[in-house]
Amino acid sequence: MVSVNRVYAARLAGLVVLGPDGESIGRVRDVVISISIVRHQPRVLGLVVELLTRRRIFVPIGRVTAIDPSAVTLVTANVSLRKFQQRPGEVLVLGQVIETRVRVDDPDLPELAGVDLVVVDLGIEQIRTRDWMVTKVAVRPLARRLGRRRNVAIVDWDRVQGLTPSGLAMPGQGVAQLLEQFEGQRPIEVAEALRELPVKRRLEVIQGLDDERLADVLQELPEDEQATVLRQLEPERAADVLEAMEPDDAADLLGTMTPADAELFLRRMDPSDSEDLRRLLAHSPDTAGGLMTSEPVAIAPDTTVAEALARVRDPDLTPALASLVFVVRPPTATPTGRYLGCVHLQRLLREPPAALVGGILDTDLPSLRPEDPLTAVTRYFAAYNLVCGPVVDEENHLLGAVSVDDVLDHLLPDDWREREEPELSGAEGVT
Repeated sequence: MVSVNRVYAARLAGLVVLGPDGESIGRVRDVVISISIVRHQPRVLGLVVELLTRRRIFVPIGRVTAIDPSAVTLVTANVSLRKFQQRPGEVLVLGQVIETRVRVDDPDLPELAGVDLVVVDLGIEQIRTRDWMVTKVAVRPLARRLGRRRNVAIVDWDRVQGLTPSGLAMPGQGVAQLLEQFEGQRPIEVAEALRELPVKRRLEVIQGLDDERLADVLQELPEDEQATVLRQLEPERAADVLEAMEPDDAADLLGTMTPADAELFLRRMDPSDSEDLRRLLAHSPDTAGGLMTSEPVAIAPDTTVAEALARVRDPDLTPALASLVFVVRPPTATPTGRYLGCVHLQRLLREPPAALVGGILDTDLPSLRPEDPLTAVTRYFAAYNLVCGPVVDEENHLLGAVSVDDVLDHLLPDDWREREEPELSGAEGVT
């Protein structure tokens, strides 16, 4: 593939980054440029590359030997594994520049004079000194109503007004293209990308996510950052996001707040959802009752195997919760009627679809009590080789289920999401 020396920055997003031997190192997630108060031509500093381990690192543009439509190739695989941290004067093209409002003063495009425009992309070009510079800006008129987008115009960078540090700090910047970059990414990947954005852009993206997506992403942030995000939302929307979160995660988040603050959010929630959270908050966070979710797969004994399998196919269920179906007397919403036993997913797969789950129960598996400490829950999973377990009260009502991911969250240090991964011994590099 022939290398190019002119390219549009946004088109680099998602491209595979290859070492000199053709081995995959990661993918491009953003392009870093310099924009100063003085109107010097912006220079490309490097790429934000997401490694296979999801860590995002900075690769200087000087390490890039070739850019083609399918990949970016580095001159060496020896790059710093240090996590990318944006420095003063550095600007992220996808994270900060795209959808910035600008004006254009170009005699060749008189129809754009005085028109509000947004940046669609930046054209970067390798010059004689081998440096990469921003040479072109792709803009389009700001859409003010529903309908087809207006045509894109390509303008020399020095004809654009507004691409300055103060211009990038203006509120109300769009996020449609940035959200498009997040399509298909896992919530934890979006959460990590959000944490690397400046505060202003982070808030704009959060406002642009729908409630379900924001709830999924929020659960992957440290609890102090979750609380900060929640307080930045309108109260009614904050309540909607809490309702969309997994009950145990929402309870953990509310548990980090003062009782008065938590109560303000609970009062705005739907009573059925807030009631579940109040029950979870009544338990110590380091017990089975504090770790459990109040929404396990619970069914009546006259449910068929086919119906049970349909329940565990729910894409919103985690693999751990889908591994075990709990059979109870009605009502099947927690706290349920009398707990009868459970059926493992593997057993469901071996039985005829028309068979009733009441006839294939595992009644020998012990249950957890809500007051069981974290150490007892950990031993329980290890002893019975489980990834999910029932929590029942003294009257044998199913209260919820603990999954192994909840246990791991509490066993790991509070700041495990923020800790640096150990670097390779010896010289820095990707191998």
